[in-house]
Amino acid sequence: MPAAAKDAARGVVRQVVDDLTRRLEEPTRAAVSGSLSRAQRNFRPRPSEIDWDRTIRANLKNYLPDRTTVIPERLIGMGRKRRSLRDIVLCLDQSGSMASSVVYAGVFGAVLSSLPAVETRVVAFDTEVVDLSEHLEDPVDLLYGVQLGGGTDINRALAYCQGVIQRPEQTILVLISDLYEGGNEREMLARARSLKDAGVNMIALLALSDDGSPSYDHRVARAYAQLQIPAFACTPDHFPALMAAAIRGDDVATWAGEQGLVVRGTVEHLD
Repeated sequence: MPAAAKDAARGVVRQVVDDLTRRLEEPTRAAVSGSLSRAQRNFRPRPSEIDWDRTIRANLKNYLPDRTTVIPERLIGMGRKRRSLRDIVLCLDQSGSMASSVVYAGVFGAVLSSLPAVETRVVAFDTEVVDLSEHLEDPVDLLYGVQLGGGTDINRALAYCQGVIQRPEQTILVLISDLYEGGNEREMLARARSLKDAGVNMIALLALSDDGSPSYDHRVARAYAQLQIPAFACTPDHFPALMAAAIRGDDVATWAGEQGLVVRGTVEHLD
């Protein structure tokens, strides 16, 4: 693409991304930060970890006027400081049918990466895998790192993700794909099982868009359901609450059903 045309295209992309960020940033920050705060709260704190402000507020009903003091029946701690409370990996299928999903995922990846208590990584794949995490500060640069089209090798993408996940029980892996595997399907399912067995909270989003019911591989969705990996399409407006539910450790399939999102491959929704 000529330099002038590329600059013009970047201007259009920047406008779209800025509009999406304004719409989606605050709900994402509010939902995820709230869940992280609850996950961090410690109800058996050491003396140095006591959050006295919250403790006093929680025990005001135990105020003794004659002694002008509060009896703290319940102690609330500030939580032990850690590098991050959760690791999030967004694994993006960059085949042409996933175009709108990739745009939204890029915006959400940038927003999540700005939260200090979350370590975020964005990985895009077709038959090759590219880690775009270094571009998370600018979602436009991230989107320019995506090459839409080509084949699909989910197995290779999951292998890469498996290699960079350091704290499986604290990791949420969101695979955004229509699940049409062009690589080794048997190995892919075995790898997904291995990730689940290690403690990774794995979710398959068949689409992250407002486009409605997606086209997807029904067999793989059923196989994922058997592995307790929920597979469903999600709108951008639902995504912040989805991440909040995953961070809290809620049953994501149950959460999706409560939101009216159809979880594919389950007994209730045989395809």
